[in-house]
Amino acid sequence: MKKLLNTLYVTSENSYLALDGENVVVLDGQKEVGRLPLHNLEGIVSFGYRGTSPALMGACADRNISLCYLTPQGKFLARISGKIRGNVLLRQQQYDSSRDEEISLGIAKNCILGKVYNARWVLERTVRDHSLQVDADQMKRASAFLKNSLEQIQSCQSKEQLRGYEGEAASVYFGVFDQMILQQKKDFSFRGRNKRPPMDNVNALLSFVYTLLTNSIASALESVGLDPYVGYLHTDRPGRVSLALDLIEEFRPVLADRFVLSLINKKIVSGKSFVKKENGAVLISEELRKKILTEWQNKKKEIITHPFLKEKIEWGMVPYVQAMLLARYLRGDLDEYPVFLWK
Repeated sequence: MKKLLNTLYVTSENSYLALDGENVVVLDGQKEVGRLPLHNLEGIVSFGYRGTSPALMGACADRNISLCYLTPQGKFLARISGKIRGNVLLRQQQYDSSRDEEISLGIAKNCILGKVYNARWVLERTVRDHSLQVDADQMKRASAFLKNSLEQIQSCQSKEQLRGYEGEAASVYFGVFDQMILQQKKDFSFRGRNKRPPMDNVNALLSFVYTLLTNSIASALESVGLDPYVGYLHTDRPGRVSLALDLIEEFRPVLADRFVLSLINKKIVSGKSFVKKENGAVLISEELRKKILTEWQNKKKEIITHPFLKEKIEWGMVPYVQAMLLARYLRGDLDEYPVFLWK
């Protein structure tokens, strides 16, 4: 269990949550593994199947403490918030802010600033660690372009400008992405981003991992009471989790892209596990999909220091922290949305 920003995260799938006086108690079988006073909490998020005692559910409802249930893999199941109070107000603030051009642009800019900043440091880290295996000068030029893009993004006045700067930065970043593939070049060459459908092995991996990450972010947004379908940069479209697509931007380079590169460079995947269709589309085999899911779960357990909280947390908790921070900004508790900046 881990307490972050007044939310308790119970990550063990075997945990059962019960009430003891004014405390939530986390049980593994008959053994108590954690205890926390209810008055310290705004929400409880459980990644297990064993459930919650009716007494605890009633106590949380009385105190307006939300209970959110997800599968051990992070798929959203349900959210219980008791009497309708804070949740409806938060969503109203979200809907109002999405229609406010200044607030909407500010959140969108922060998401793209995070994406470009993190992309730049992915390049810098590659040059530092593999300078003899890459064209360091070309990588440095790309990094400098991204650094300059950060200044342009900060000063842009419209979402159209923002999308233009983001597109240019993405083009430069993916222009050197192939250099970061250090192993298995015959099976994993990259000549640019393509999707719907992906036309090569690398793009098939990227698309699959982006989908995994989007689902995690959508679940995180649901867990704090935000509507994942109402975004700021990505426009609303039926069936599209626009807000999750906004927040994924800051995670794409540092979490998804680096994960895909590690799968290739560590030879966890091989070219034999992909299927090419007659129309040129490349599909991932069922066996490889299972292997990637296992590696993804392991990746989410790695510990990092969150740049804003300055606390050690698992990678898998980062989307939930960012969702909470966005909710706090919308409530007026923070001056701006603190984007995730990795280095």
